[in-house]
Amino acid sequence: MIRIDSVTKRYPDGTVAVDGLSLEIPDRSITVLVGPSGCGKTTTLRMINRMVEPSEGTILLDGTDIRAQPVNTLRRAMGYVIQNAGLFQHRTIADNIATVPRLLGWGKQKSRARAAELMERVGLDPALAKRYPYQLSGGQQQRVGVARALAADPPVLLMDEPFSAVDPVVRKGLQDELLRLQDELGKTIVFVTHDIDEAIKLGTMVAVLRTGGRLAQYARPADLLTAPADAFVEGFLGTDRGIRRLSFFGTGDLELLTAPVVTADATAEQLARAADDAPYLLVTGPDGRPLGWAEPDGLTAGAVDPGRLLPCGRPFEHGAESLRAALDCAVLSPTGWAVAVDGTGKAVGVVSQQTIGEAIRAAHAEGRPTAEVAG
Repeated sequence: MIRIDSVTKRYPDGTVAVDGLSLEIPDRSITVLVGPSGCGKTTTLRMINRMVEPSEGTILLDGTDIRAQPVNTLRRAMGYVIQNAGLFQHRTIADNIATVPRLLGWGKQKSRARAAELMERVGLDPALAKRYPYQLSGGQQQRVGVARALAADPPVLLMDEPFSAVDPVVRKGLQDELLRLQDELGKTIVFVTHDIDEAIKLGTMVAVLRTGGRLAQYARPADLLTAPADAFVEGFLGTDRGIRRLSFFGTGDLELLTAPVVTADATAEQLARAADDAPYLLVTGPDGRPLGWAEPDGLTAGAVDPGRLLPCGRPFEHGAESLRAALDCAVLSPTGWAVAVDGTGKAVGVVSQQTIGEAIRAAHAEGRPTAEVAG
């Protein structure tokens, strides 16, 4: 556990970057520091590995003051990932990843083997090992940065806005990859971001900081969205915090209709039976994947006309994704119905906005969100 006890950082000109901050960061968790510019997020992170020394207070790692060991020893025991990866441009990808193991005295062969193992773990093609950072995309460089931080298997990983410089699609992929890695490795991660959506998605615990480095609220994401501590936190969370809260309610109990799901080669009799259960039919291919929506009056001579299908939009994975994802799919669907699929992408049913709305009301009435839900 990392314990930050009444820590203040005051600079010689009188500027207070962090003011009396106290936090207990649990082991094997992702603790996110979030807040507006100038609230002391990065300063707090850098005080944990002593890149910045606190003016007052103490920081304890597993009960021991971090000042009790040499600063270089401390830093080598903590992975550190920054925006734009911070890679050495004159070194290959493999050598970048092997930096800390080499500093720790590992042999070249062992270090290279560790680099290859981590490239695979973070989803990098082994063929990239001999390339240089400028030859990689932004998202690939960030994966290298994560791999380098993990190279010596540190128990603590510090991440300073690591995904903010990439586009939204790549950013989502990197966030998902981090959650997957954390599920496998169980590190103690302290993550800095200015993006509340990223904080809510990644955080086991979220610390909202005010300008001036004071703690406004420290809570689990679902609790933060349900009960903001004051007007500042409520304003920072934004007007759509109710929608965000749906991310913590699962879809496993959603009542799906399966009768309106038909194959493209369905017989006239099958189509007629299916049309009695919903205003639209979901047409699937031979592999069970959704192709599009057919209106009953758009069927030609009792058969599906592939040329007249409405797009089915993005489906949601039933049981794995959240009510927020299901609602988004239904709202964006041209029919107002969402398509549910299993983990293989095969359609398992459809659900209306009305049914999703009833599930949302029931979830809010129950008031106990699921702890781990994607999307």
